[in-house]
Amino acid sequence: MILSYASQRDYDAMSGAGDWSGEAVAAMHQFMETFNKELAESGELVETRALAAPVHTRRMGSRGGEAFVTDGPYAETQEVLAGYWIVECESFDRACGIAARLGQCPYPGDPSDTMYADVRPIMDSSADLEL
Repeated sequence: MILSYASQRDYDAMSGAGDWSGEAVAAMHQFMETFNKELAESGELVETRALAAPVHTRRMGSRGGEAFVTDGPYAETQEVLAGYWIVECESFDRACGIAARLGQCPYPGDPSDTMYADVRPIMDSSADLEL
C-alpha cells in the first residue's frame, strides 16, 4: 500500500482558496491521471482512492472509559492521509520505486519540503507479523 499525505492548507489551495494557480492544479491532476493509467496498464494497480479534506474528518476514541469525537483537521499534525494506492508488484523494492515517482508530481513551491509517501505491505494473515 502506498500512502500519500497532504495538509488542510493543500486541500484549500487545490480547491481555489489558496495560492495554487489553476494551471498548477491541472498539472497535478494530469500527473496523477497519467500515473494511475500507467500502473493500470502495467497490471500493478489494484485500487487507488483520494480522500476528502481533513475538515470532513471525525476522530473517535476513548479516554478514561468515556467515548469522544473530535473534528478535523487534527490538532496533533499538519499532514493527514490524502489518498492511497494498492499495488501488486514483484517486490517491495518495486513498490518503493513506484512511490518514489510521486515526487515528480507538479507542486507549487518546493515539494521536497512537504511531500512524502509511505510504503507498507498489506498483511494476509497474522503470520505476516513475524519479522
